[in-house]
Amino acid sequence: MTNPSPLEAINGLTAAINRADVAAMVDFFESDATLVVQALAGQPAQVARGHAAIRDAYRGFVSLKPTLRRQAQQVVEAGNVALHCSKWVLNVTSPDGKKVEREGESSDVLRKQSDGRWLIVIYNPYGTSMVSA
Repeated sequence: MTNPSPLEAINGLTAAINRADVAAMVDFFESDATLVVQALAGQPAQVARGHAAIRDAYRGFVSLKPTLRRQAQQVVEAGNVALHCSKWVLNVTSPDGKKVEREGESSDVLRKQSDGRWLIVIYNPYGTSMVSA
């Protein structure tokens, strides 16, 4: 069985991101999951729903050659649902070749499947920063 815990699912996604493996990235999500996508300047955060939309979002993301490091992680489980929170650092290369580093905090929801695997239901790499005042 793969992903026998929420933390192993998240760490597996992180490894897939770092090797730019879009197919593997999508496999860590439930089929109707939601991925929060970075907001454009002055716009609210966008969401990608379902495997096809998540795949499309990640295809653009891997073009930036991302390297993601989790600095701290915590999981709270309640039955078959888990909340994952982490602090992360992301390094990317912008289209013009500049190296960019960002930091943030995520809040993600996972659900245990009938086969015992944990998959992501909501992946929000922006935590509460997507909430406007």
